[in-house]
Amino acid sequence: MNAKLDHAPNLTERPPRSPRVRLGGYVVLPRILDKGRAELAGIAGEFKYNNPGDYHWFGFTGITPEALKAQLATGKGDGEMLGWIQENAPNKRTPWEIQQWSAYFSERGHDSDVETLEMFAERMKKFNPNREDVKTWFDLLDLDDHVTFGGKA
Repeated sequence: MNAKLDHAPNLTERPPRSPRVRLGGYVVLPRILDKGRAELAGIAGEFKYNNPGDYHWFGFTGITPEALKAQLATGKGDGEMLGWIQENAPNKRTPWEIQQWSAYFSERGHDSDVETLEMFAERMKKFNPNREDVKTWFDLLDLDDHVTFGGKA
């Protein structure tokens, strides 16, 4: 492994941080950083950097996935990455905007289009079709991570 990435999480052994974990007020950012570092280090397993769940954060900040990944490759820690984001994000956000976006995004459920509803339902069936408490994408991601690494749904 690249010495600059010796702090990359091994996502073949454990999941990335929950999408609920915040950095600089942003939900999902620590998870994106984990997946990016792991991908650079070749230990991402089934987790994908810049997947559809990540698109929302990139769109909100205006940072490109390639630019963020290039900074991760330098070995920056979370605090350094946050500083870089705050300095370089094309879409400068105030703390209240970040808080509001994060609050909305953490409670975001499946969209109302049929394709998304069916995908959400199919994924839930695979885990436990009797669970009625999984209502948001973050609920589903946390459950998926738990089950993937040996937990019971």
